[in-house]
Amino acid sequence: MRIALIPGDGIGPEVTKQAVKVLSTIGKKYNHPLEYIEVMMGGIAIDHIGVPLPEKTVLICKSSDAILLGAVGGEKWDTLPGHLRPEAGLLGLRKALDVFANLRPAILFPQLKSASPLKEEVLGDGLNIMVVRELTGGAYFGEKKRMKTENGVKAWDTMGYTTYEIERVTHKAFSIARGRGKKLMLVDKANVLESSRLWREEVTRISSQYPDVELSYMYVDNAAMQLIRNPRQFDVILTENLFGDILSDEASMLTGSLGMLPSASLGLSELGLYEPIHGSAPDIAGKDIANPIAAVMSTAMMLRYSFKLEKEAEAVEKAVSSVLDQGYRTADIMQQGMKRIGTEEMGSLIAGLI
Repeated sequence: MRIALIPGDGIGPEVTKQAVKVLSTIGKKYNHPLEYIEVMMGGIAIDHIGVPLPEKTVLICKSSDAILLGAVGGEKWDTLPGHLRPEAGLLGLRKALDVFANLRPAILFPQLKSASPLKEEVLGDGLNIMVVRELTGGAYFGEKKRMKTENGVKAWDTMGYTTYEIERVTHKAFSIARGRGKKLMLVDKANVLESSRLWREEVTRISSQYPDVELSYMYVDNAAMQLIRNPRQFDVILTENLFGDILSDEASMLTGSLGMLPSASLGLSELGLYEPIHGSAPDIAGKDIANPIAAVMSTAMMLRYSFKLEKEAEAVEKAVSSVLDQGYRTADIMQQGMKRIGTEEMGSLIAGLI
């Protein structure tokens, strides 16, 4: 299995190191040969090469079986033009790989229920939401322009979608819902936006191919409220790029910490881009306090979706749960009576349990 590694910026290299430690342990235990190729993207690529996404990085990623990304960005590069900022590298890589479906699970480990900002009676038991976000279209990739007017500068970003872009991510979402609770909710703004009305038409049409999955609809403003009011009503949420970016971050906080949650970006092939959803957090970089669990859990998603190794994916998830059962915590999820440990030790404990 050929895996491209993009450690990135800030805490990215630290959490990626622990994810590789866990993944390599899986490889040894289950006899899966692994090959890692490290490449640059983001701020470190800007510093060394002058661009956030070197052509070599794209070529190596395309020739790999999966990509593991740490994190990119930081205040150091915030004053650069948009096309030269670290985040432009991430958007460019997603587009180059044509990974159009972003899977972001929000899973509440029972050991961390008290770490969630919501009351336990609201959370209930077994909170597990999957947000399927369209990743390569919409306002993030639409026409962007500024012009001078008599009222000052006007700026706009165009949110546009084709039926093809909607169809392919919708089929992915229905397939995921079919393997879970058989419930899919389309989140849109069809009462205002023409693009949302097209989404609703296409998703409704495609739903006839999945009669075993219950389809429902919700406006995005209501969905943002309902995620806090009654998160247990959701199973799989399908939505466009901008809405998905916002809602998946909101859903993640139900679990208590951004440091716990992974993500997968998938296309039509089995090549996937896997990354923790937290940022680069440069303020804590190099201090051995970052939580590597999100990066580790990203390797579980890699094993499941790119390599079809369900048993191995479950082994990673069970090891994470066992470490939490034993009371070990990084700073972001520390609770009274628990044992605080650092990034390196957390990775070693998880690998040891595997």
